[in-house]
Amino acid sequence: MNFLTHYEYHAPQMRQIHDNINSKIADLLSNSNMNSKSNQISVFQTRRTFHFSSQEVFNAFASPTRIEKWWGPNGFTNSFEVFEFKTQGVWIFTMHAPDGVKYPNKCIFREITNAKQIVIDHVVQPFFTLTIDLLDVNGGTELVWTQKFEDPEIALAMSEIVKKANEENLDRLTLNLVSD
Repeated sequence: MNFLTHYEYHAPQMRQIHDNINSKIADLLSNSNMNSKSNQISVFQTRRTFHFSSQEVFNAFASPTRIEKWWGPNGFTNSFEVFEFKTQGVWIFTMHAPDGVKYPNKCIFREITNAKQIVIDHVVQPFFTLTIDLLDVNGGTELVWTQKFEDPEIALAMSEIVKKANEENLDRLTLNLVSD
């Protein structure tokens, strides 16, 4: 069997193998891009610098009467059932949207370091961990708000809402700090 005859004989098999490989590569690239996009979108981070000490910013989180007034996006109000601001403490509350919809929430304060960090696990859907870092900067505090969703698909679906809501939440915190 000469080369040409050998090639013609095996060409359909080789084409099938080639097509299978290309298909697998396309699937891997597609899944890789999807996973990469999902991984990127599962974490949202917002930063804000305040002209207040880290202790003053921390106190706005630690006081149930204060946080109840500013927690959540614009137009939302809160009613707290339980607020145990301590490591492993429980936080159960309902957020009331401007349109009357009620959003029940349950959280665990996984870690609290005075004037430095607060880590909150949101233990009902949507599941996420919120880490609030308070960094001393010249004349104030930089707050780093990092929200990591357990499910990248839920994070992707909620991304536009979360980005806007987190900014509004920090706007409301700013007003609370200024008015206190």
